[in-house]
Amino acid sequence: MSPEKAIVLVTGSNGRIGTAVMERLTGRFSDVVGFDREAATPPPADCVSIPVDISSDGSVREGLRILREHHGTHIAAVVHLAAYYDFIGKPSPRYDEVTVNGTGHLLRGLREGFMVERFIFSSTMLVHQPGEPGQFITEDWPLGPTWAYPESKVRTEALIRGERGDIPAAILRLAGVYDDVCHSPPLAHQIQRIYEQQLASHLYSGETSHGQAFVHLEDVVDAIERTVDRRSQLPPDAVILIGEPETLSYDELQHTFMRLIHGKSSETQSVPGLIAKVGAWVQDHIPGEDPFIKPWMIDRANDHYALDITRARELLDWQPRHSLRKTMPKMIAALAADPVGWYREHGLEPPASLRAEVARGAPEAPEAVDAGACQVHVCPMHPAVCQSSPGSCPKCGEALEPSSAPSQGAEYTCPMHPEIVRLEPGRCPKCGMPLELLKVPEDRYA
Repeated sequence: MSPEKAIVLVTGSNGRIGTAVMERLTGRFSDVVGFDREAATPPPADCVSIPVDISSDGSVREGLRILREHHGTHIAAVVHLAAYYDFIGKPSPRYDEVTVNGTGHLLRGLREGFMVERFIFSSTMLVHQPGEPGQFITEDWPLGPTWAYPESKVRTEALIRGERGDIPAAILRLAGVYDDVCHSPPLAHQIQRIYEQQLASHLYSGETSHGQAFVHLEDVVDAIERTVDRRSQLPPDAVILIGEPETLSYDELQHTFMRLIHGKSSETQSVPGLIAKVGAWVQDHIPGEDPFIKPWMIDRANDHYALDITRARELLDWQPRHSLRKTMPKMIAALAADPVGWYREHGLEPPASLRAEVARGAPEAPEAVDAGACQVHVCPMHPAVCQSSPGSCPKCGEALEPSSAPSQGAEYTCPMHPEIVRLEPGRCPKCGMPLELLKVPEDRYA
């Protein structure tokens, strides 16, 4: 099938979401072009990257000039992801310079000489007032951002409504984004505290029954792709919440991560907000320390976001294929497979014990063993479920039982990376997940 003759423009194209969107849409459209402060080297296959500083009107106009001269003026969709955010919690001029004014630069430039079928803006569910457990936020829920980042998104949404002109818009209000490794700052820091058994991992200043919705990166890309596909069918000012319908409480996240990391869990102790805020302030002012938890976050500990995604189902025929509940074991498997690499991937400082392990050097590789002599663990109810270590069957929960590995004809694959195929059990070299039995020898259960 030949690609559609049109442009898809992605801003913030070097980011995790932007790169994934470009990779998904390449081959479907004749021109998939990215704007970011630095051109990707190289950009995703069959894509083009143009260096553009979205906060500069001149840079945006120059980028659009290059786009017009080399790719044309017919834009099927603009996927506008470029934005500023931090976890300082205080107002920053960068929110207006990048997120708000940058969007204005882009819209004004697009209205001059381009035919744009849909302008898609990545917003956040945090533009809404928090709810309470049992309440589900819809797109009509009152706006009420509680810190600088969502406040900038509210201002930008208002600017889009005023500046888009005849360009149809779709505002996607995203839940917190994660992937199979994690790549969510709040979750990564929670995992870090538990992994290192910090005192803070046992304390919480809010209601542990509260929580916030999340959504997997691949499901975000699916939602964006479906918005592009339905660009001519959506209302001209569509607003759609994108997130998982199940919101896990802080308590459930805490207990699950503890069991996955340490094999056991303990109760989280409640700390009065004032004491927690003083403690966070003290930590924040210790020379050489840069703790993730800031005093302003204490006031947000009770914020609860559970989403009603009816509109996403109706307008986009979208619902998430992943869930945070099922992905948490994959995150911890990735951590266990390469702790130092996982820390560095998330911009975290490895603890002294891990640094010492690196300094000593990697352990010698174990001697090769005969695949026919090694032992595997199999579910008595689902024989195809097989791994090299003890555990529980993901299908029925039964304990896996020791069994001799089949000597010939067996193949094992990673559930996350199916391109990984081995002739003996073990762990995936990419993510650390136990390999699962892919091919069962004909004589195994004779």
